[in-house]
Amino acid sequence: MQSVWLLFAKVVGFGFSFLLPLLIVRYLSQEQVGVYRQVFLVIINANIILMLGFGMSAYYFLARETVRRPAVIINTLLFNFTVGGIACLTLYFYPQLIGNIFHSAEITRLAPKIGVVIWLWIFSSYLEIVPVANREPRAATAFIILAQMTKTALMISAVIIFTTVEAFVYAAMAQAAIQTIVLLVYLNSRFPKFWTAFDASFFREQLFYALPFGLASLLWTLQTDIHNYFVGYQFGSAEFAIYAIGCFELPLIAMLAESVTSVLIPRMSELQSRGDKPGIIRLTARIMQKLAFFYFPIYIFLMITAQTFITTLFTRDYLASVPVFLINITLLPMYILVTDPIVRAYKELGRLLLTLRVLIIVALIPALYFGIQNFDLRGMIAIVVVTAFVDRLVSTAIVLKKLNAGRRDLFLLKNIGKIAAASLLAGFFTYLFYWGLSEQIFWWGEHLPPMIFSAPRTSIVDFIAGNLVLGSCALVFAPIYLFAVNFFGVIENDEKEKIKSFIRRLLPFVKKVTIQNPKSEVQN
Repeated sequence: MQSVWLLFAKVVGFGFSFLLPLLIVRYLSQEQVGVYRQVFLVIINANIILMLGFGMSAYYFLARETVRRPAVIINTLLFNFTVGGIACLTLYFYPQLIGNIFHSAEITRLAPKIGVVIWLWIFSSYLEIVPVANREPRAATAFIILAQMTKTALMISAVIIFTTVEAFVYAAMAQAAIQTIVLLVYLNSRFPKFWTAFDASFFREQLFYALPFGLASLLWTLQTDIHNYFVGYQFGSAEFAIYAIGCFELPLIAMLAESVTSVLIPRMSELQSRGDKPGIIRLTARIMQKLAFFYFPIYIFLMITAQTFITTLFTRDYLASVPVFLINITLLPMYILVTDPIVRAYKELGRLLLTLRVLIIVALIPALYFGIQNFDLRGMIAIVVVTAFVDRLVSTAIVLKKLNAGRRDLFLLKNIGKIAAASLLAGFFTYLFYWGLSEQIFWWGEHLPPMIFSAPRTSIVDFIAGNLVLGSCALVFAPIYLFAVNFFGVIENDEKEKIKSFIRRLLPFVKKVTIQNPKSEVQN
């Protein structure tokens, strides 16, 4: 239920920010889109790597500490402020560091400003962690929604009014400044005078706890994003834009995973402290089933409709991204393997995970170097998918061994197999529908915009027609899938009761709106 609150916040935030990537590809040239992607790739990676997982230690220590809770806060803020400041000064004095990677004079020019954004983002990002670690999911929900509202307003203003990458950088600065103010107000209300609680010995304890996970996170970031730097170095900004769109990850997918993981970390830590390994196994299996319920059907649906999906969201200019996208999403079913919360609950697993990531990076870098010499964009993403697949399997095997999980626990995964079967069944009928009728539905959709707009742009026509195709396919896929999972007994009785309760609460509102609308029409 705590995950639901966070997921709700992220879904609302997604609703605010949904238009941003659609506007960017329509207002900026392909070259500018490539530069924009490269700039924010650097900012996001720096935010993850430089924090070294120190902020995430709040999930562990706030759940266990009583007296030293304010020290957890001030220690983390000081760490984040320091590493962010070092990054900012580095890019101010050596702006060519990132410009040379992408062979971009524009990025070199923007480097000092990018450094300021990194500094502010590292410091203010703690707002996304503390409320969850402090068991306040509703406060976290409010903060996430507020942040998405301000971020969307600033970013959309930048793309529509200025249409430059530099405007996005200034918008990111303003957003981080707002988030910093909210963070400090919240911390002062929950941990009064936290700034007086610095504890050097406890700082070292936090650092030693976080360092293995931070290094593993650093290696994971390198593993998942270093290919972008190789591609940016070899192929240039325009082709990088094609590649980046192909590597597009559905925001809702990431939101679901982040929401679940954030809540699981303190919960797994609590179970581990009690030595309840069977409880950890049961909870993990249950979470895997919930994730599979969403991930499996989305994967099958996207595999069928990938071409329409990409051209609808990002225009025909990015049709070349489809092969990259198809390869990239093959990892989607693997995302149900949730290991990070368990690894964080067992300190010794952090070292094993660190060793695994080192070995993968050692193999990945020469593979990518070979790839840029011999492969196209599809080959580059294939290298990434293979290494990520190996990482997931090996890390899962390590966790299973630690929990003493065996064949006796396989029955806990039976519903996952049923979900996979239901997804394939729905996908079969959707495939027949898509390849049989999608062109005709698209043709109908092309004739709708001229009825609304006098001279609609091609991108608007494609967007409306493409959504009509995707919506029609979803109307075929969803009922079959839901009927199948219900028939197989995947949806539990308590879940059905919650759905019925939600509908009962919703019906009076629907009736009220339905009754009020005719009255207002008569009055008008």
